[in-house]
Amino acid sequence: MGEPAPRHLGPPGDPGRRDAWAARLLAVAAVLYNGWLLEFVLPTGLDPRHSYVSELYAADQPLRGLFGGIECVCAALVVLGALLAYGRAAGGWSRAGWGALAGLGLSSLADVALPMRCAPSLEPGCEPVHPWHTATSALAHFFLFASMALLSRAAVAERPHRRLIRRWGPRVLAVALPAAVCTVGPLFGRPGWHGVPQRVHLVLVGVWFALLAVESHRSATAARASAAPRTETRSPASTP
Repeated sequence: MGEPAPRHLGPPGDPGRRDAWAARLLAVAAVLYNGWLLEFVLPTGLDPRHSYVSELYAADQPLRGLFGGIECVCAALVVLGALLAYGRAAGGWSRAGWGALAGLGLSSLADVALPMRCAPSLEPGCEPVHPWHTATSALAHFFLFASMALLSRAAVAERPHRRLIRRWGPRVLAVALPAAVCTVGPLFGRPGWHGVPQRVHLVLVGVWFALLAVESHRSATAARASAAPRTETRSPASTP
């Protein structure tokens, strides 16, 4: 005689766990990426209108430990969040986009490890081009814009369609890219007011992380809903 036995058809464990953690990590990263706002309440000595944010953690700056630490924690969260989301990626566009986001985090870590030697907006003799730091910053921008382009494409071409990224991703990219371009003046001997577009750019990156966090949360919710335990109860076999 057979016994009634429930069968769980969904996958074991929590199917939305990875996306849920990615959402949490990226949400915190969205806040930490704009840790530069602390310069308005701390005695940095820098003028936000005419300085790079990376000058806050230049090698000779007194608050390097604080601002460099915030940058490192943020970068680590971005890498972890991207790797978690990569494991749940639906297709090639998504995998490339999350991979690019991980590249952004790694480049940001290198940015702190290879800082400016000094703050050019404070010291007239300090060159704004520090080769290794400039290279890591360029890589960070490349990976950032690649993640925006690739994940925005994935939101259209792959299922499930991520409506929030499909709508806002290209718009954030369209503003963040020219804002970044407007920061290069000092590299060509044209300093002044580059701090304003850079800080606008950083706010937009925070918005990008927030969009990814919301969509990851939605993915977690959808995964849990679709894999809710469904129990089949089999009728006992009758025997004469």
